[in-house]
Amino acid sequence: MAGFGDPHLQTVDAKGLRLGIVGSRWHADLIDHMIERAKAAAEACGVEDIVVHRVAGSVELPVVAQALARQCDAVVALGVVIKGETDHFKYVNDSVTAGLTRIALDEATPVGHGVLTVHSLGQARDRAGLEDSVEDKGWATAVAVLDAALVLRELSKP
Repeated sequence: MAGFGDPHLQTVDAKGLRLGIVGSRWHADLIDHMIERAKAAAEACGVEDIVVHRVAGSVELPVVAQALARQCDAVVALGVVIKGETDHFKYVNDSVTAGLTRIALDEATPVGHGVLTVHSLGQARDRAGLEDSVEDKGWATAVAVLDAALVLRELSKP
């Protein structure tokens, strides 16, 4: 992780927004925790309407994120992809990133890319918001998309 340039968003006033969260079932212990951290961040921002769904793996995240983007003000997609010995890592990460980006643009809804793309389980644990983690991607991704949703709401005012 870079560790520099972090905007250190703690919370925003997102009362009245609806947040969708979709997480993969791979590495469920980490994703369960990341979902809880994303929910905690949303609640700390005043969000009361939070919808959570699970999918098999990271490749399935975009299609459910798109459905959520049509119903919610912001969406968080959470997964863990660990590099192995094949090119599968690259293909999964490329397709998930392209899919989530396209959905955000096509639906004009912030979609947070909280998919950890790492070389080891230890790197994933370092980013999952555990007690001994140095980063909390569940929390950070939720606050970032809520912040973007507020900007979009402000831009839509006459």
